[in-house]
Amino acid sequence: MPKYNRPRRGSLAYSPRKRAKSPVPGYGSWPEYTGVPTVQGFAGYKVGMTHVVMVDDHKSSPTEGKDVMVPVTVVEVPPMRVAGVRAYCEDTYGKHALTEAWTTDLDEELSRRITIPKNHDTVAALDAIRKAIGEGRVTELYAITYTQPDALTGVPKKVPDLMEMRIAGGSLDDQIEYAAGILGKEIEITGNFEAGEYIDVTAVTTGKGTEGPVKRWGVQVRKRKHSRGGKKRHIGNLGPWHPHHVRWQVPQIGQMGYQQRTEFNKRILKIGTNGDDITPAGGFLHYGVVRGPYVLIKGSVPGPNKRLVRIRPAIRQGEHILRTPAISFVSTESKQG
Repeated sequence: MPKYNRPRRGSLAYSPRKRAKSPVPGYGSWPEYTGVPTVQGFAGYKVGMTHVVMVDDHKSSPTEGKDVMVPVTVVEVPPMRVAGVRAYCEDTYGKHALTEAWTTDLDEELSRRITIPKNHDTVAALDAIRKAIGEGRVTELYAITYTQPDALTGVPKKVPDLMEMRIAGGSLDDQIEYAAGILGKEIEITGNFEAGEYIDVTAVTTGKGTEGPVKRWGVQVRKRKHSRGGKKRHIGNLGPWHPHHVRWQVPQIGQMGYQQRTEFNKRILKIGTNGDDITPAGGFLHYGVVRGPYVLIKGSVPGPNKRLVRIRPAIRQGEHILRTPAISFVSTESKQG
């Protein structure tokens, strides 16, 4: 008889599927960069989706040079502030924080997120980092940045989200001087990204709570003759006799969603400063009106509306050519149905 075979149901690539540790996603790697020193990343809050009409500028596309409708995700990106600079060293046990310098000019709202350092000597801390760089103990520099959600009307919170952004470009001496120049100041998304650029988008997905194996892993619903006791949405068995335990590969009930995910090579189609240009009549569903700087990202973005979204330059960009999108229309029709 023929050999029975089929692919397993559901990918094991993201196991164990647990809830994310924090709503603020983190990055474990950053793309290489050799230009002038800059902060490699930014963060904003997801607004919702709409669509634009633009000229298809992908070479060899069937619709190249023609107007096409493209779905886009709107992310509101108010300026971020730089709270500190952190220096990292590396030994046989990996990367460790060596020392850091904080600014004394911090928002009051940040005290609701962390304990703000008191009596901190910023100048002495920066000199200590410079000395460590001169001694060859520093391998990387990171900017400690935080968002300013109190500037948004669509996000119902005031407490900033704190995160690290890698500083890249030039030598370490150039990077520490750049970091000292932006310490305590605001940074804009236009200083790091531009329209047409490819980025990686990271966010925590929509939480769905506890779900069964059919929805969570995609196993088949059992047939009538195989569903004893009316249990149609259970798996057939928990595995073989040997080994004498239930293996982790067996699809079972558990947490679904609220997990950090990164989508690679998303394209920025537009960066704007006036939200009136893209806000639909009546505002975006479950968000409201966009009033500040925003960015339009082609396609979808993980997570629900109001979720924190982090972006970085594409780490797997390949041979993408930077082209400025030619957008002729942005839909502002009401999303109220």
